[in-house]
Amino acid sequence: MNKTPNSNRKHIGIFGKTNSGKSSLLNAITEQEISIVSDIKGTTTDSVTKAMELIPYGPVLFIDTGGLDDTGILGNKRVETALNELKRTDFILYVLDATDSDLNYYKEKIKELKRYKSSHLLVINKMDLLSEVETENIKTQLIKEMGLKLKNTSEEEFFKNDIVFVSSKKRENILIFKELLVEKLSSEEQEESIIGDLLEYGDTVVMVIPIDSEAPKGRLILPQVQLIRDCLDHGIKSHIIRESELESTLKDIKKIDLVITDSQVFKEVDIMLKDRAPLTSFSILFARQKGNIDILIEGAKSVEGLKDGAKILIAETCTHNTSHDDIGRVKIPKLLQAKTGKKFEFIFKMGREYPKNLEDYDLVIHCGGCMVNKKNMQSRISESGKKNTPITNYGLIIAHLNGILDKSIEILKK
Repeated sequence: MNKTPNSNRKHIGIFGKTNSGKSSLLNAITEQEISIVSDIKGTTTDSVTKAMELIPYGPVLFIDTGGLDDTGILGNKRVETALNELKRTDFILYVLDATDSDLNYYKEKIKELKRYKSSHLLVINKMDLLSEVETENIKTQLIKEMGLKLKNTSEEEFFKNDIVFVSSKKRENILIFKELLVEKLSSEEQEESIIGDLLEYGDTVVMVIPIDSEAPKGRLILPQVQLIRDCLDHGIKSHIIRESELESTLKDIKKIDLVITDSQVFKEVDIMLKDRAPLTSFSILFARQKGNIDILIEGAKSVEGLKDGAKILIAETCTHNTSHDDIGRVKIPKLLQAKTGKKFEFIFKMGREYPKNLEDYDLVIHCGGCMVNKKNMQSRISESGKKNTPITNYGLIIAHLNGILDKSIEILKK
């Protein structure tokens, strides 16, 4: 579980006012001193992340953010940083200080936090500071101001309405909270497959993986590993080869249900394959799993309308060193200009850096997004849509420029 990539973890964002106990909650959940805890407001500046296994749910990534009510020039930047975390947050923990139960502020902020359609729990923290009378008072306040209709005032009834009471200082209390969180996460979990729902049990796929200057020495890259595992999970037989072994593999295996190739050798594999088996790419499969495939397909086709001098954003979610064979910085720009006969302005962004001024671009060409979660990828697609900027990804644009887009997405129509 510790080796599970963050892109495959449920992202749980912790939000709330300054000094509401967000960092204390994270430390209590993980039983480690992950975040700095202080009575001084604004202690948490940049977001703090912690990957862990939330037993028995599975691997998750907690994100501790700065206070939403921070002020001043630096404070406003902290708030902006916190809100940016919503783009990758699957589930929200909104922490409310039991001694400062400003529900109007919470109701106002949760609308903003839920704009990316994340589910949430309202966590009433610091319950150890309240007397029994004060505890009943805050429950009464919640019922009245939140318009709750409960059978009684038990904590079980409040949990049914996505409200939970905790004390970060009481381990038993935190253990119960984690059980409730697991229950909430599990109730809305949807198992997603990369390829398991496209093929049948016992089908055969051939994965073509070029070993070139871009291939890491001694290991496979994440999309390849994830696809192999998905095949294993669904009883799909997989063969891993280089493009130089494709011809002999086609002779050795009588029935191949799908060939999956790295985008860099899409054209070469298609020529060798000669329509003897369906063909697609790793990048296209991930575009389907993590994004809106229809929007990305339309984005690929939009290159026909690009004008000379168009501004194109090449975006990658991970940071890595580049080479003369780099697919994003070298191969795609060359192929795009060669196929269209036009010259374009290319801007490159890597890691979590993603422009807000997407309206200034004529097209976004994104990587497969294997290093980020689905929520982050869909947020980027949504942002592009709001600015009316077409967006596509590496595999789809390469397939389109090589005239094999329709062929490469045929398997997705099953």
